Amino acid sequence: MADPADLVWAFGYGSLMWNPGFAHDAFATARLEGWHRALCVYSWHYRGTHAAPGLVLGLAEGGECTGRAIGVPRQREAAMLAYLDEREQTNYVYERLRLPVTLAGGEAVDAWAYVARTDHPQYAGDLPEDEVVRHVLQGVGVGGPCVDYVRNTVAHLREIGIGDQRLEAIVRRLDAVAPLSPPVPPADGSTPSRSGPPAGA
Repeated sequence: MADPADLVWAFGYGSLMWNPGFAHDAFATARLEGWHRALCVYSWHYRGTHAAPGLVLGLAEGGECTGRAIGVPRQREAAMLAYLDEREQTNYVYERLRLPVTLAGGEAVDAWAYVARTDHPQYAGDLPEDEVVRHVLQGVGVGGPCVDYVRNTVAHLREIGIGDQRLEAIVRRLDAVAPLSPPVPPADGSTPSRSGPPAGA
């Protein structure tokens, strides 16, 4: 791997960890302090509706988050950020910040990260677990059921060896009340896809 100080980094806490979507020169497990991964953003389109919102991932203040840092040469920073902004900023519920992260090898670098905006109407905050489960169970959007989104996220986290106790607890609750089932068509008649990129970086 190139010298971490010579690269520009992006921090992934959701789908960027397994589906970055752009060429990169480095990929490392990383820890971000002061923020945690949470189902803290209402989904009104992809995994829910205005009448019955689901929840998708964001970074909320407090605690820490283990994710993956993705490094590119400095001359590709603008292209990487243009791609990520287009991917993550469809409704501007996230704010792009440069935050300090620690790579698995102990190196400290600054990384671009997309954090949930607390002033956005889709910001849900850290809801009680019962409320999270209720929203996940009710949410169905053009991307399919929110239940599938949460289960798929946890499955990917397990595959890459990153544990998340909050999400694991939610999935245990979901498994107890909502066995796996075929996708439910959204209200607009379009075909949901379980394989589309989930919201939240």
